[in-house]
Amino acid sequence: MSTVGERARFGDVFARSEFRALWLAQLLSVAGDQLARVAMTFLVFERTQSVLWTAVTYAVTFLPWVIGGVALSGFADRLPRKLVMITCDVARAALVLAMTMPGMRLWAMITLLFVVTLLDSPFKSARAAMYADILTGDVYVLGTAITQTTLQIGMVSGFALGGVVVAFLGTQVALFADAATFAASALLVLAGVRARPAAAASLAARGGKHGTAMPSGTRLVFADRQLRTLILFGWLVAFYVLPQGLAVPYAARFHTMPPAVAAGLVFAAGPFGTALGAIAFGRMVDPPRRLRWMGPLAVACCCALLLCALHPSLLTSLAIFVVSGACAAYQLAANAAFVSAIPNHRRGQAFGLANGGMQVTQGVWFVLAGAVAEAVGPAAMIAVSGAVGAMLAVALTLSWQRQQASAHGRALATETDSR
Repeated sequence: MSTVGERARFGDVFARSEFRALWLAQLLSVAGDQLARVAMTFLVFERTQSVLWTAVTYAVTFLPWVIGGVALSGFADRLPRKLVMITCDVARAALVLAMTMPGMRLWAMITLLFVVTLLDSPFKSARAAMYADILTGDVYVLGTAITQTTLQIGMVSGFALGGVVVAFLGTQVALFADAATFAASALLVLAGVRARPAAAASLAARGGKHGTAMPSGTRLVFADRQLRTLILFGWLVAFYVLPQGLAVPYAARFHTMPPAVAAGLVFAAGPFGTALGAIAFGRMVDPPRRLRWMGPLAVACCCALLLCALHPSLLTSLAIFVVSGACAAYQLAANAAFVSAIPNHRRGQAFGLANGGMQVTQGVWFVLAGAVAEAVGPAAMIAVSGAVGAMLAVALTLSWQRQQASAHGRALATETDSR
């Protein structure tokens, strides 16, 4: 086991059997989700030839967090988290299977996709809070690096495989695979995760108080300057993942391979870079230094996208997206600092707010970017997104540095007074 101040080891994380079950369930379901995303966005672009409607379809997988992040994520505190996860998985498997029915209209499939994503909010809130129940200290940080890498590997494999599956087998096969991964995830959670009482109910039994509505979670986070800055660092994701939102039209101008395969590679490049960066950052950088790297890496992951203004080749584009994704490892530091400051009985709400904001900002930005990209082209819009994200990252970095300097000054003053 690792001690305080030391870097944790992979063995410390995987020694937890519950973590292993959640980790494998996450890998399966994320890969299946990306298969479905590729299938739906390619289907819409093929039928409409519209960059805007393709971006809107991709945004549909994020915008339900407007509702879910506010109204549903609190269930991860008020109900047993294991029950929440299993219920969401079973419901999503059934909904995705319904999307494969013969003769299903495009608008109906998009509506079902909206509902599937709506259930993502309580599921992810429960899973994120449960990881914090299972892992502690730097083991949690490395565990977060592993789960982030798992997310990216699942996205890489799902996107890359999705392009091949859609190109050669069609969209229905991709949707069947997505439904199967939800079912497998439910079984893994059922068999491998220990049942725990609801966190808020446990607090109430001890005579404590808890907030029952997301507004209380919002006040908890945004009333604290440090938590507010950390959550805004997380929300920068909308600007550097735009290549995924515009992947299909961006890849359409390359003619070196089937369009669906090229789009799958564009989808996969950023997550592949993030997988590499998360492991390197979580395993090789000392815990005290991670927060110092947070700001510069946030700026760098957005700045890399400026190169898309040069309309690079497919291979160069993939390299740019890999580098940008690798720099997004700064999210590990922000996540660890955020969770350490949130009490257990409020983690579901806090994670729901954090994840909800991430998803909503991505969805809204994808729609706006899709509309602009109709006029200026996908490559130029990706470069604009990088520039906007970089400016916001610089502002957040300066704010964070002032906060850290102020906190250090207060600590010195307290130490002087104690003498």
